[in-house]
Amino acid sequence: MTFEPAAPLRYPIEQHRLDNGLRVIASPDHVAPSVAVNLWYGVGSRHEEPGRTGFAHLFEHVMFQGSAHVPSGQHIALMQAAGASVNATTWFDRTNYFETLPTGGLDLALWLEADRLSSLLDALTQDNLDNQREVVKEEKRQRYDNVPYGDVLERLVTLTFPPDHPYGHTTIGSMADLDAATLADVGAFFRRYYLPNNAVLTIAGDIEPEDGFARAETYFGSLPAGPLPPSPQEDPMPPLGPADDLPRVETSGPVPAEAVYVSWRLPARDVPEFDALDLLFGILGHGQTSRLHKKLVREAELAESASATCMGLIGGNSYGFAYARARDGVEVEELEAALLAEVDALLQDGPTEVELRRGKAQYERHWLHELARIDSRADALGEYATLLGDPHLINTRLSEVNTVELDAMAAAAAAWFGRDRRGTLVYRKDQP
Repeated sequence: MTFEPAAPLRYPIEQHRLDNGLRVIASPDHVAPSVAVNLWYGVGSRHEEPGRTGFAHLFEHVMFQGSAHVPSGQHIALMQAAGASVNATTWFDRTNYFETLPTGGLDLALWLEADRLSSLLDALTQDNLDNQREVVKEEKRQRYDNVPYGDVLERLVTLTFPPDHPYGHTTIGSMADLDAATLADVGAFFRRYYLPNNAVLTIAGDIEPEDGFARAETYFGSLPAGPLPPSPQEDPMPPLGPADDLPRVETSGPVPAEAVYVSWRLPARDVPEFDALDLLFGILGHGQTSRLHKKLVREAELAESASATCMGLIGGNSYGFAYARARDGVEVEELEAALLAEVDALLQDGPTEVELRRGKAQYERHWLHELARIDSRADALGEYATLLGDPHLINTRLSEVNTVELDAMAAAAAAWFGRDRRGTLVYRKDQP
């Protein structure tokens, strides 16, 4: 049985750059009378300065607090009244804002996005800043500080990268840095990164490209460009190691089960090796057909859950991790040995042809599912334009993944995945 890749994708994609540097992408789809508006800014937690962590995520919240012509809290209310779903997210490499709504609301969506890009600081007050600072701090308490394993991502990041590295802290930041944020700090951050020439606007759905470009010009064309700050450190770091200096941390907390996590520093997502490693991590720990789930959860019954994931980043490196959470009565040392045995077996023998075909098929299913909806398609277009420079890559992505073969996976694994290339976090239960 051979793996038959999907036919090449042909989603229509047209681009236009306004005089102020704003990149506009249009992808028409007239199946339904709706449009997705998606705005990506080239700023995430890796762009933050020491002592000012959490700023990118704080700004995600502040951007909904009003602008020169929109009262505080009304951005979402106006969008919802027009039938829109609306949200925003922040990550290491970017911040994005998005809404999906009936086609008749497109002008409102574009006007609202342009108004806060042009005049957020006109409406920003100390009360607004204090309010959203407290919202973010409460989010940190609920999602990171006061839930089982909530600090795992922070601990894995510090295992994988030096503390002064752009990826050495999480997007939520620290309480102390959030408390230290002043109006002057926030204003400087906004003027530095929230510029039309640091953004990509995508309009997907029931609109023709020239119409979309004309509307983008109407609402964004008068906004001035500005000088972009230099990019953060992007020099690739080598894998973790050497073997006698691998990071290992043990911690404890009020968790329901003891767990072990293994972390790897990986190449950036635009390096060919990354695709091979991404598939390798999928074979190791993605879904119920993965090695970790089959061996640790179903067969040995050592773990209640086990998984692995690869996080693609662009600032010189990415990272990946695997974990297993122990069943009652299982010692975490036994679980760690079993997890590492699966990692070493995959490193030594490599995946099988069947596993590789299955990994590619799973990737294809996920990719096609994402692109089938205009909201997630618009997001993918913004992502590939912002982070990799070319939105057309969404049509060739499956072809790139399908070119990965077993020998490439073996070479990438030898370089990045070895037993002298990983950090370890052991999470124990607090003793009663």
